[in-house]
Amino acid sequence: MKNRILEEKSFAAAIAIVKFSKVLFGRNEYDLGRQLLRSGTGVGANIREASRAESDLDFVHKLSISQKE
Repeated sequence: MKNRILEEKSFAAAIAIVKFSKVLFGRNEYDLGRQLLRSGTGVGANIREASRAESDLDFVHKLSISQKE
């Protein structure tokens, strides 16, 4: 259940980041927009990967990587 909440919130955050990146691209801030897009959407991918962990220890490790992002 907790994994699903994290996935939903990270997805919603990624959507907001994509929209904001479009604003940055419109203002010719390509470098900042690309970096924000990569780092902001990477969190959701890491959380999704953690939810498919093989053990509790693996889950904690993968989620800590996402937290660093």
